[in-house]
Amino acid sequence: MSRIEATFRALEDQGRKALIPYVTAGFPFADITPALMHGMVEAGADIIELGVPFSDPMADGPVIQRAGEKALGLGIGMSQVFHQVREFRKRNGTTPVVLMGYANPVERYEQIHGQGAQQGAQGAFVRDAAAAGVDGVLVVDYPPEECTAFAASLRARGMDLIFLLAPTSTAERMAQVAQVASGYVYYVSLKGVTGSGALDRSAVEQMLPRIRQHVRIPVGVGFGIRDAATAQAIGKVADAVIIGSRIIELIEDQEHAKVVPVTIDFLRGIRKALDA
Repeated sequence: MSRIEATFRALEDQGRKALIPYVTAGFPFADITPALMHGMVEAGADIIELGVPFSDPMADGPVIQRAGEKALGLGIGMSQVFHQVREFRKRNGTTPVVLMGYANPVERYEQIHGQGAQQGAQGAFVRDAAAAGVDGVLVVDYPPEECTAFAASLRARGMDLIFLLAPTSTAERMAQVAQVASGYVYYVSLKGVTGSGALDRSAVEQMLPRIRQHVRIPVGVGFGIRDAATAQAIGKVADAVIIGSRIIELIEDQEHAKVVPVTIDFLRGIRKALDA
């Protein structure tokens, strides 16, 4: 059983929903991420999504794009992300960490650190992610029908491969995702990029039963959750609430000493609402 699966089982036994905050690795300061992750856990986070900076993040809106650009400018790549996870693991061996990003950084890491055919599909990436203490991977532009080997190699090392589903996802796509996904699936509640528009709770309520006809693992909902009231409403129908852009907005102009306290204060409000 992966750490992600164990976390969701424990939450289900407690009658609670998962809080999954997202932050871009190395943002807004190159050295802040491990401390920020610990702060998130202190505030009630159950799983942490750590964004891998990339220059062309097609699913992300301007807020997360700016975060990625700043992190890249500070020299943050996949190797640095692994280092940040290892630093986090020195004090926390239980909270699952999911890397969220795009194919290019994964493939580039493989080119530099892999051994070609001897390693197999994404072998160096999988090896080093597991060694760092990563629990799950969400690669936005990896289609499920091409991920059978990748999913198997991750599961062999106790990691889950997570996929996005959207309001436009067909039953066929949901079935394809169900065949390879583990840990949880991430339902993108809006048509568009991260941080865009206002979330329609009724549309989410209508979509989740359709997803659950095909997907037997937990369903987290993200994109458009910006406050405690929305998080609470979504938590009534989803297994997890995922928050990213709002956290990035809150911390992008903070001085170093205030980044973690501001994040803790915001997430404590979300956690309280979810548990109410």
